[in-house]
Amino acid sequence: RAAAERRRSVPVAMQSALFLAVQHGGPMERGGRRRSEAEEAEKGRMKRTIIKDWKTRLSYFLQNSSNSNKRKSKKAGKHRNYFRPSPEEAQLWSEAFDELLANKYGLAAFRAFLKSEFCEENIEFWLACEDFKKTKSPQKLTSKAKKIYNDFIEKEAPKEINIDFQTKNMIAQNIQEATHTCFSAAQKRVYSLMENNSYPRFLESEFYQELCKKTPITRAAQGT
Repeated sequence: RAAAERRRSVPVAMQSALFLAVQHGGPMERGGRRRSEAEEAEKGRMKRTIIKDWKTRLSYFLQNSSNSNKRKSKKAGKHRNYFRPSPEEAQLWSEAFDELLANKYGLAAFRAFLKSEFCEENIEFWLACEDFKKTKSPQKLTSKAKKIYNDFIEKEAPKEINIDFQTKNMIAQNIQEATHTCFSAAQKRVYSLMENNSYPRFLESEFYQELCKKTPITRAAQGT
């Protein structure tokens, strides 16, 4: 009789344990909560790391830009430094993609953002094309055209951009007798890709939102 009572009591004990687990959060629920908290903490650390990386890159880029312009300004008799933009200035970048690219700090911020998304070759190609179009010497035009092709266009180039095969073939033919319009079609495609994809994500990024706030991020990020 005692053995029978013990056999009947086991299911009851198991049911009680399950009821308590459901009511108070059993091991699986607590484990899931711990995993969720750990994931959120990891996301927070990743965001802080990305923002810190952006600050470092911006500071370095702006310092180099400032030093370069100091050397140029000695000839022109002018002096210009690039400071962290005001929140109002940063907000202007959201009005048009060209507003962002025309601003030294905005361009540096966008480049750092693209690097975090592993597609910085797009802005680098666009900038290389802008420089290419300003080249006056025919000899330099040819050498720059070949370098851009080797860096960004040819198959398995170190910074290969994502353009169609026909456009690549057209460029390969055009650089044989380089003109300022060699890369126009590819540059328009890359510009459109950045404007329609990367640019909206940049505006939603935590770093851009920080720039639009009144509180400065760090002194180093001001490029002073």
